[in-house]
Amino acid sequence: MNPSSIEPEIKSATPSPSSYPTSSKQPLTEGQWSTGLYDCCHDPSNCLITCCCPCITFGQVVEIIDRGNTACKLQGLVYYAMAAIGCGWLYGGAYRSKLRRPFSLPEAPCRDWVVHCFCCICSLTQEYRELKNRGADPSIGWKANVEKWNREGLKPPIVAPDMCRN
Repeated sequence: MNPSSIEPEIKSATPSPSSYPTSSKQPLTEGQWSTGLYDCCHDPSNCLITCCCPCITFGQVVEIIDRGNTACKLQGLVYYAMAAIGCGWLYGGAYRSKLRRPFSLPEAPCRDWVVHCFCCICSLTQEYRELKNRGADPSIGWKANVEKWNREGLKPPIVAPDMCRN
């Protein structure tokens, strides 16, 4: 078979949650986190970055959640400022809630703000892994992810608030 005659299959319909491009081996289930809260070391490089400077991971996650409308550096700076006055957990909890909605993820093991208050590093690394496992790589930013999805003929895994999945 001639490789040049094979055309890539383009997926035009909105993919079901199990068909999102993923970096994990198992298919993802709507309504369940793909990794546990304390699975920080599943991505050692992100775990190290988040331990040393959580504002970087937070900024990367927020840029994806906000679909590129909020700059990574700006959100990292805001998170740093909020953390400096002892309110980073409140801001982080709000974005954790925003991440959970499109994927119908449970507020577990407790309220989002509590998770961010007592397990900041664990919650940020879990959110980062969740986006990555659902096909959005926070480390490359929103624009590069959109370009990647367009090249691969995929729809973004994050659905805009005014859109709905069928």
